[in-house]
Amino acid sequence: MPTSLAQRLSAVAPSATLAMAAKAAQLTAQGVKVYPYSVGEPDFPTPPHVVAAAKEALDKGATRYTAVTGTPDLKAAIVDATLRDRKHKIEPKQITVSVGAKHALFNLACALYEPGDEVIIPAPYWVSYPEQVRLVGATPVIAETKEETGFVLTPEELERRVTPRTKALILCTPSNPTGAAYSKDALLALAAVLKKGDYYVIVDEIYGDLVYGGFEHCSLAALAPDLGERLIVVDGVSKTYAMTGWRIGWSITSPRVAEALATIQGQSTTNPAAVAQAAAAAALRGPRESVEQMRSAFERRRTLMVEGLRKVPGVKCRMPEGAFYAFADVRGLLGLRDGDSRLETDEQIAMWLLREAHAATVAGSPFGAPGYLRFSYACSEADIQGGLAAFAAAVERAKKA
Repeated sequence: MPTSLAQRLSAVAPSATLAMAAKAAQLTAQGVKVYPYSVGEPDFPTPPHVVAAAKEALDKGATRYTAVTGTPDLKAAIVDATLRDRKHKIEPKQITVSVGAKHALFNLACALYEPGDEVIIPAPYWVSYPEQVRLVGATPVIAETKEETGFVLTPEELERRVTPRTKALILCTPSNPTGAAYSKDALLALAAVLKKGDYYVIVDEIYGDLVYGGFEHCSLAALAPDLGERLIVVDGVSKTYAMTGWRIGWSITSPRVAEALATIQGQSTTNPAAVAQAAAAAALRGPRESVEQMRSAFERRRTLMVEGLRKVPGVKCRMPEGAFYAFADVRGLLGLRDGDSRLETDEQIAMWLLREAHAATVAGSPFGAPGYLRFSYACSEADIQGGLAAFAAAVERAKKA
């Protein structure tokens, strides 16, 4: 009999977003046109000046180990960009550069959480937040949010979830999967509660530059500096600069926590790729025209996606403030006929939609929001229009069956 796997894996679910992407890829490989609403990455190329900087770095020998937590040059670029974009001043010794923001979050889970600890996570949540908590033996505590109040955590709900075992709160703004973002007033209201506690506050700002309709992204670190060493920011270049495959993210922590993260990373991955760090530095320092062009395109697509979803019978959808996701309420489709059976869950609706309309989405249940589907609009306007037309036609066929 083979030896067993680690028991900790029994508490962790596979990534729902990657699972749907794999199913869509199978159809694509068969020659089927699939509308790609499931994957959370920009469909734009990495800016040319970033690619050129990477080539130059390779020519200059960026092929070896660097310092475990990042090159001095990249850290200096992060210091400057954080002040420019997030409006708070940091020092290089607070930065740990990792293999993407997900890696930064995992390192934090390893450094901060223990069995018996509780980590508050507002729902709907990115699928990896609770799974990383479980993987290190701690307990995710899900705090509910409501669509009618913008899918943001309220001070009252936060206070209700805090216990003596609370070790951290994880916020994401703008959010994956809802696209909801916390205004200055919403963050200040939460800060009044956070100041009463002694737990860490981890703010994931990976989508911070992708906001629309005049919404202004605000960083909690700039608004509530008195949270001090308890406040941790996670950020990266993946979304803003269309650099998902380069795998560069970072955390901004107290020097004490940064030292712990260096120990963990030094015994796991060591440094991120040297050439990717050089590219990230060039992205942070370079011209911003490509960022604004991408943001403007996403803003147009946001309107096209949300207005199109609202035209599908049985579907409701809130207009998001940021990221590149529309989070659609599809509870009005429950009960639709699917062959000899009926659709009873959002997971069944997602699979039905892939079969009947060749539209790849992600069910809301893995995000802690049964009855919803996440639609990424990081795809062409033609794909948005074509997929939504196929969606509406599939609903009409099902109603007539």
